[in-house]
Amino acid sequence: MTQQNIENIIQENVQLHTKVSVLEEQLENVQRQLAWLKKQIFGRKTEQASVIMADGIQLSLLNEEISETEDKSENHVAVPAHTRKKRRTHDEWMNALEIKKEFHKVENMVCEKCGAPMKVIGEDQAYDELVYMPASFFIRRHIVQTAKCTECGKHEERDTENETEIEKCNIVRAEAPAQLFPGSFCSKELLAHIIYEKYGKAVPLHRQQKDFESKNVPLLKATMSNWIMTAAQRWCLPVVKRMTEILLSEKIIHADETHIQVLQEETTTSQMWVYCNGKMNARSIVVFEYKNNRRGENPAEFLKEFFGYLICDGYAGYNAVTWVKRCGCLTHVRRKFVKLIPEDKKLHKTSAAVKAVNYCDRIYHEEHLLENCSAEERYEKRLEKVKPILDEMFAYLESIPVSSSCNLGKAVNYALNEKKYLYTFLESGEIPIDNNRAENAIRPFTVGRKNWLFSNTASGAETSAILYSLISTAQANGMDAEKYLTELFSQPAGTIIFPWKETKNNDIESE
Repeated sequence: MTQQNIENIIQENVQLHTKVSVLEEQLENVQRQLAWLKKQIFGRKTEQASVIMADGIQLSLLNEEISETEDKSENHVAVPAHTRKKRRTHDEWMNALEIKKEFHKVENMVCEKCGAPMKVIGEDQAYDELVYMPASFFIRRHIVQTAKCTECGKHEERDTENETEIEKCNIVRAEAPAQLFPGSFCSKELLAHIIYEKYGKAVPLHRQQKDFESKNVPLLKATMSNWIMTAAQRWCLPVVKRMTEILLSEKIIHADETHIQVLQEETTTSQMWVYCNGKMNARSIVVFEYKNNRRGENPAEFLKEFFGYLICDGYAGYNAVTWVKRCGCLTHVRRKFVKLIPEDKKLHKTSAAVKAVNYCDRIYHEEHLLENCSAEERYEKRLEKVKPILDEMFAYLESIPVSSSCNLGKAVNYALNEKKYLYTFLESGEIPIDNNRAENAIRPFTVGRKNWLFSNTASGAETSAILYSLISTAQANGMDAEKYLTELFSQPAGTIIFPWKETKNNDIESE
């Protein structure tokens, strides 16, 4: 065998080894994707550490070095004092409902033994039942009364004294409330119910149509759609505009976006954006905005009058909002590593993804202990307790020798790219460490999207944004959204009634 043949064999062997390595990496990625898809279909969709970690046991929130050297002998451990929320009893919410008493009397008031009449000696409460009455329909027929004066024009002397000509038989007609929509039989209660069913309970209009038909009310989907779009523009849009002005004056705003399919749009990148204030406020404000693309110009335009802290994920489009202080989201960083936790629980001890998740859990544990602290106290304790863990986590991530092309490398690069934003929350005790508030705010929309699938037109998507803004804000403030809409539609179009309860802390309430 010649030297050339040997070199060819060695080169071919190297190429084969390289090809095998590439194929093994591709196979590993495919297997991971398959496992993830199976989990989405058959498994629990959760990121809780108690579920994703080995044997359903959450990893230790203490430093690993301390855990390994910890004396396993029985020692007395001092547990810090904590407060527990008072458990809510049935009586608290039952007393807020209307109570209808149903008496059960003794039918035979004659003694069975001696035949003498019996006497009532007392009553006692046996039990309570929560009763549900199904929806009912009735016609509210407005009858307008007309009256006339039978004395007008009959007394010439009295009429001439007023120096005015008085017509005979003066007729007065009572004023009836204006129709919600001219020529329509829609009432404010019916309209509020239809809107709440779709945008509050994710019931599409075609299902509502079938439900109405089962109750002998032939109400078409197209009719309901026209009502909704008209009401959104006349009554709801002015309120949302004022809510937006108040939101932009806040110190902290959360932002997020999600896809929406609009059939008559030429683009396939339509997005529903959501903006909401921080959780440490007397009221919650949630504003949705529809745009037909995902470009950074959209949040830049919406937030052009905002100069506080913007909390968002790592999407590069938010880089266009250059005049705000951007804050990162620890949940998004953690989620990248959660997806990489190996299925084989034996590998958890050596997994870099598991260790990264453990660092995040330790940070969340410390944050949980600061829930009841004031903003000033939380600021100081974050620097003392949270910052060292954050420093340790990034020091570990920077030390991982991993290729940027693999999934672990992508997760590490995402975290390192967000590093400067993840430290911003240390500037104030009012800034949260994640963007969960925006994700929770946008979730009702994503649930509804699974049911109604798409919007037919851009105006329909804009209507959805307006109504989701009002209903989500009302629900976030603990209000009955349907009752709020009924009250709003009872007023003249353009009246401003905010979807939150009046408190002393609210500087702007209703107009």
